Amino acid sequence: MKRLVLASSNSGKIREFRELLAPLELEVVPQGELGVAEAEEPHATFVENALAKARHASSQARLPALADDSGICVAALGGEPGVHSARYGGPAAAAYPQKFALVYAGLLARGAMGSPARFVCALAVADGARILFEARGTIEGRVNDAPRGDGGFGYDPIFFYPPLGRTLAELDEHEKAAVSHRGQAFRQLRDHLASRPGWLR
Repeated sequence: MKRLVLASSNSGKIREFRELLAPLELEVVPQGELGVAEAEEPHATFVENALAKARHASSQARLPALADDSGICVAALGGEPGVHSARYGGPAAAAYPQKFALVYAGLLARGAMGSPARFVCALAVADGARILFEARGTIEGRVNDAPRGDGGFGYDPIFFYPPLGRTLAELDEHEKAAVSHRGQAFRQLRDHLASRPGWLR
């Protein structure tokens, strides 16, 4: 069975990655289990950060690596938190309710509660410095008036998805995977892998 390193230590992402890749015959290994530390994310775009993380994990683990960089972009906040989503208002370990409070404070100050928002996911697979695959997914919605739902992770409780009338945190795993930014990107990867069984070494 081919091994693929996940360039993440986010437990929510790792769980979601494994579920999305479950139909493929891959051994999916989080980078931390191989002693690979997280890469720096200094770039201004999701794509650049995903590429950097995939190359870093692959070079350190000496295996193909999958990375994504994703976040929420709130229109009334000029696209923030954007690439800073995980560290918005502090380190990545800071509790998400604190991050939600910052988003709401910014919207309240601008009189823009309920602002349109977008989730973005940029995904990359690297083998050393070589990029094997890239994909991107987005989902459009708005900032909910208050956090709602116990599912998902990250900003899911404040992201309202109008077609289903619920936040992403109120969707079950299958519903979320069908519409989410990450689900879109992973389906592109899954289709790519399924059509090229010998693609990963």
